[in-house]
Amino acid sequence: MTTAYITHSRCVEHNIQGHPEHAGRLRSIWQKLEAGGLISQLHLIEAQPVTDEMIRLVHTEDYLNMLKWIPTQEHIVQFDPDTYALPVSPEIARLSAGGVVTAVDAIMSGRAVNALVAVRPPGHHALPERGMGFCLLGNVPIGARYAQQHYGLQRVMIVDFDVHHGNGTQDMFYDDPSVLFVSTHQFPFYPGTGGLNETGTGKGAGYTLNIPLAQGHGDVSYLAIYEDVLWPAAQRFQPELIIVSAGFDAHWTDPLAMMRLSLTGYAQLSYELVKMADQLCGGKIIFALEGGYDLNAVGYGMRNVAHALLKDDEVDDPLGLRQGIEPDIMPLLDRVRRIHKF
Repeated sequence: MTTAYITHSRCVEHNIQGHPEHAGRLRSIWQKLEAGGLISQLHLIEAQPVTDEMIRLVHTEDYLNMLKWIPTQEHIVQFDPDTYALPVSPEIARLSAGGVVTAVDAIMSGRAVNALVAVRPPGHHALPERGMGFCLLGNVPIGARYAQQHYGLQRVMIVDFDVHHGNGTQDMFYDDPSVLFVSTHQFPFYPGTGGLNETGTGKGAGYTLNIPLAQGHGDVSYLAIYEDVLWPAAQRFQPELIIVSAGFDAHWTDPLAMMRLSLTGYAQLSYELVKMADQLCGGKIIFALEGGYDLNAVGYGMRNVAHALLKDDEVDDPLGLRQGIEPDIMPLLDRVRRIHKF
């Protein structure tokens, strides 16, 4: 079994000192994978940039033109107070989105069974018409739509375990029954979307599944969500490919959120998702980096994903657990099951 590892050395060039989403995040992942002796076990593939045609799969022509205009500027372009673009940023964003496309190609061509994508900037907040929330291009949405267009896949499942709701991903597939989007996220919280009753529209009604969580939920709650909601949803949908928006900001040490997942808890979720892919779609699963702003949590988090993809049963958790009692998850799960008829 071959696990592809897709990254690119230039993904550190999109960087502003003092910004939470900085190049050190990716350097931590590189270092943790190397220190764990995992690089030699993975099939390293350099991310290739997405084309204009691939960007158009989920973004507007006006936004594509803006991305071409940004490199002509001598100053930073701000999409919002959190989201910037340097003159080099559109080029790096193409590599970041291209990492997911490269993973799709590796899996669908048979060169790999599954894939780990370590790239930045992240993508799940990017809207069809502009960047948002540290994100410039919809990395995972572009990869999902590319898999459908280029390889004829009928059903792609996107699982987003970043602590923030993937509003951009949701918007891009909200009326589309060929993509099941499942998000666990702190709520109410940035970006303000992801309510329980946001379930899709038109033919896509029921194919958006949001699990909005009050602060303080951790390993016990998340595992219950996966067992009681995610597994039934996946079994009903029968995906041909699973792509994971892998954000590690629900870890208890993260400075931007207030959840209580541990590295061990994250690893359990990763193993569940790999098992899900093995049972439902021949093992075809891609984990692509989104958020995570504690450097140890994001580095070890991605290292544990690599362990899960390699199926070596190892979990690295030097940060341990945060003590305390989690809120009761069962009332929320009951509501989710009623809405989605599990």
